[in-house]
Amino acid sequence: MTIEILVPDLPESVADATVATWHKKPGDRVERDDVLVDIETDKVVLEVPAPEAGVLEEVLEEEGATVLAKQLLAKIKPGAVAGEPTKDSTEATEASPDKRHKATLTEESNEALSPAVRRLLAEHSLNPSDVKGTGVGGRITREDVDAHLANAKKAAPEAPAAAPIEAPATARSQKRVPMTRLRKTVAKRLLEAKNSTAMLTTFNEVNMKPIMDLRAQYKDSFEKRHDTRLGFMSFYVKAVTEALKRYPEVNASIDGDDIVYHNYFDISMAVSTPRGLVTPVLKDCDTLGFADIEKGIKDLAIKGRDGKLTVDELMGGNFTITNGGVFGSLMSTPIINPPQAAILGMHKIQDRPMAVNGKVEILPMMYLALSYDHRLIDGRESVGFLVTIKELLEDPARLLLDV
Repeated sequence: MTIEILVPDLPESVADATVATWHKKPGDRVERDDVLVDIETDKVVLEVPAPEAGVLEEVLEEEGATVLAKQLLAKIKPGAVAGEPTKDSTEATEASPDKRHKATLTEESNEALSPAVRRLLAEHSLNPSDVKGTGVGGRITREDVDAHLANAKKAAPEAPAAAPIEAPATARSQKRVPMTRLRKTVAKRLLEAKNSTAMLTTFNEVNMKPIMDLRAQYKDSFEKRHDTRLGFMSFYVKAVTEALKRYPEVNASIDGDDIVYHNYFDISMAVSTPRGLVTPVLKDCDTLGFADIEKGIKDLAIKGRDGKLTVDELMGGNFTITNGGVFGSLMSTPIINPPQAAILGMHKIQDRPMAVNGKVEILPMMYLALSYDHRLIDGRESVGFLVTIKELLEDPARLLLDV
């Protein structure tokens, strides 16, 4: 008797998926709830656990294969002991002792590696057995690989100075890597947004000194009381939520020949992950306090980095905030996230000379960029929306007094 391992139910809008990473090999012992394989969809990575303990008898779909919901992936022999002859292990037994030893080392070293870690190891031609894992159960993390590379660089002896030589023509090379499903989806949606919307961008700038002074004054007591840091994003989200209340067109979307006005405030956050750009949604922002917003953003960012975001956390959203300033961007024109009508781009805070009451002062300034769909939002609404955000950020007391 064998247990069939099937592809889990896929999200409603996802037609198929790709086998990303097998964490177990044929002949491996598996325990109940051990992750056998990662299935990558256009939106999230689904983990397929073992329903019972036993031995992985056969793998029917290799990494990179395209699969459908409920398709057969593998078979488990319940109650078996690792080393018992199975369809695949019998072939392995016939191999030479050196090959069996090498295969065993490879299986152990590749166990429980995430797709991001596998890709990083492959880029640097590293063997998993050479990297010490500090994750749960000895799992190798991205930080472990980075630390190994840093240590290897320090330990490498300096090569003696030699006369520069011209690199031979054979040194020129290129590597072709297929796009991930997420990258394909992002490319398709960005092109769709560019071709199907009348997108314009309007700019403004904001003096961040009042918020920076407020953070400096209360950051320690805020962290002590709420067990989370007070960042800039909570101010951005609060200002955007208040501006959306005043300009409902920006919080709306186009559905065919209809305009859909939303009476709730779900804000998408653009998050860069090892798999690509995702936009998890922070829901009901009008009911959240500063601490709730900071905790929610941190939770979404960690899940995005670890590939743990659920489909529900990626669905919906009426407006998007993207913060290119964390990467040093001074100004950009963000692209709308369909079917939303607008997106706000935040940028690097940089000291600049500004005229204040006839005098020149050095102030921490930041550019704001609002890209919007001109089919739905006119210039009056877009500029008024951006000016409202500017005023709320330059005078945070307005957020409290609702003025």
